[in-house]
Amino acid sequence: MRITALAGGVGGARFLRGLLHHLSGRSDGPHTLTVIGNTGDDISLFGLRVCPDLDTLLYTLGGGVHEAQGWGRADETFAVQGELAAYGAQPQWFGLGDRDFGTHIARSQWLGQGMTLSAVVERLAQRWKLPEQGVTLLPMTDTPVETHVVIEDEDGSERAIHFQQWWVQHQAALPAKRFVVAGLNQAAAAPGVLDAIRTADLILLPPSNPVVSIGIILSVPGVRDAMRGTTAPVVGVSPLVGGAPVRGHADACLSAIGVPVTPDGVAGLYADFLDGWLVDKADEASMTGTEPAIRAIPLLMTDIEAAAEMASEAIELGLSLRR
Repeated sequence: MRITALAGGVGGARFLRGLLHHLSGRSDGPHTLTVIGNTGDDISLFGLRVCPDLDTLLYTLGGGVHEAQGWGRADETFAVQGELAAYGAQPQWFGLGDRDFGTHIARSQWLGQGMTLSAVVERLAQRWKLPEQGVTLLPMTDTPVETHVVIEDEDGSERAIHFQQWWVQHQAALPAKRFVVAGLNQAAAAPGVLDAIRTADLILLPPSNPVVSIGIILSVPGVRDAMRGTTAPVVGVSPLVGGAPVRGHADACLSAIGVPVTPDGVAGLYADFLDGWLVDKADEASMTGTEPAIRAIPLLMTDIEAAAEMASEAIELGLSLRR
């Protein structure tokens, strides 16, 4: 199978790691996986370009992630961040470890030399041995884009702050009026992105944030049209369990755009192309309508085997929906 996935950070990365674990045990291989990663979370810090979702995918699929956090590097130290704090360099609300700094320095150097983000990601992926696992990681676009959150101050005036500031520093506690993606109107899908959607045998939407991860990828010109036009079955995994996100602030994001915080509400965001939808057993009774095809299973990724079982169910549902 040629599998293509649209993914954000921790939830998407853990699901895809489970998918690889499952695929490695199948007898009908070889299989390939192309991951289209969200770059709407990207931010420039300390003169360096930081790509949080892409890096989480790299570290998780490459075996170097901090397991307890789900992001950042394992066995991390923070000497550089400490020195920056001693100098009064800001911001300090976004922690970067010493090993992590190596990734950002290399990426920023290569971008400064004129390499595209796609070429940089390809080089980083080689360091993490993703090609050896049959994985191709693509940024959604080579154009620099950044998601901003419009909030309302006490005097009623509106202002925009970077998504990372809203998400990390404020823990999404500031009510969001709307999301704006700077640079998106000049963006184009990165090389290989549209072909990966058009030529896939199966397309998966892992349990990533439907608004500011998968939703941003779908907003890149041409991507949503490709999803509508693909002949591959599209199967998504609900990011909600018992009507609430397992981690992160997907509920705050959904509320900001007026979408119910339910698996049914999330599925509605993909209604123009979604064929199959995995929901947690606790949410099965809340689903309405006859489309997409629903399958209820346990959705907690307690370990890699649980994630692999989820991925197996997604594949089997997709195969049953082949056009």
